[in-house]
Amino acid sequence: MDFGQVVGAIILILVVIFVVVAARRAIRIVPQAVALIVERLGRYQTTMYAGLHLLIPFVDRVRAGVDLREQVVPFPPQPVITSDNLVVSIDTVIYFQVTDPKSATYEIANYIQGIEQLTVTTLRNIIGSMDLEQTLTSRDQINGQLRGVLDEATGRWGIRVNRVELKAIDPPQSVQGAMEQQMRAERDRRAAILTAEGVKQSQILTAEGEKQSSILRAEGAAQAAILRAQGESRAILQVFDAIHRGDADPKLLAYQYLQMLPQIANGSSSKLWVVPAEFTAALGSITSAFGGGGTTPPAPTGGRGDGPSDAGAAREPGPDMIEGLDIALPETSLQDPAEALREARSQVDEATAEASTAGEHTGAPFNRSAEAGQAPPDEPVPPAAKPWSPHGE
Repeated sequence: MDFGQVVGAIILILVVIFVVVAARRAIRIVPQAVALIVERLGRYQTTMYAGLHLLIPFVDRVRAGVDLREQVVPFPPQPVITSDNLVVSIDTVIYFQVTDPKSATYEIANYIQGIEQLTVTTLRNIIGSMDLEQTLTSRDQINGQLRGVLDEATGRWGIRVNRVELKAIDPPQSVQGAMEQQMRAERDRRAAILTAEGVKQSQILTAEGEKQSSILRAEGAAQAAILRAQGESRAILQVFDAIHRGDADPKLLAYQYLQMLPQIANGSSSKLWVVPAEFTAALGSITSAFGGGGTTPPAPTGGRGDGPSDAGAAREPGPDMIEGLDIALPETSLQDPAEALREARSQVDEATAEASTAGEHTGAPFNRSAEAGQAPPDEPVPPAAKPWSPHGE
């Protein structure tokens, strides 16, 4: 192989290498959301966006690639002095997006560092005009002012600031302890106020409920007393009417009188027995009714026109003896049953009038037709008792 052939092969290889390198430098594929700044002979030529592009090899070159997506950049805590001379540490987060790749490349050397420094200085100016309490409670106001200043300053850089957020505001530890004590005292005060209001409302409602219940109980007791009085008056009236129709003699009355004596002495705490004056007359009537020995005193009789009455006659003096007992009883006389019946009817009429008057005051007058409910089903309803008059019953 001669020298000429060797030189020709070398030149061919160099041409192939040149073509490959030139083709590689001439063809560029730009991805989505990325922009390429192209310079021709050191001067800005064009901005290439997503797609396939051709460059002039060794004449055009790519200066920089710019990300067009929104970027989030957190900044380290910065010490800031408030208007009341307290040092607080503030963390910030910036959300920005490149809108003009040419300006972001040629107007500022490092736009991220520029945004950070601009944020710190603007934040110190804003916080310096506020006290600690305003700083802690005015986050939205601080965010709005920061965004306005940064957006205006970075507009010529081809950058749009979307949001500025204060991630943390940390006061000194001594101030945090004082704030916690203040918050605890405020919460205790609110809790005490709420508890007092609750107790007050509870007592008011309880008093209203007791008042209404007392009124209702009093009204119920009044109605019950009225109804009880009306029922007792009707019962007494029917009992005396039944006795009047049955024409009870003194023997039956004396027997009933003796039956009530054990009830008078009933009870474990009874220490004193009272023996009425009519006790001897009642024993005499029982003895004469069952054929007992001894002198039997004449029993007064009375009726409603059945025969002459000797109730007012005086009994012959002499002791009454009971069989089996050595007790001498003085003579006594029983009241005339007719006279007792008239007095009882008079008392019943007075009680009925009082019950009717009380019922009219409460809106429920006494109705004599209600006496039908007191009589048994197989017994006719007795007629209403008429008041006694001296000319006849």
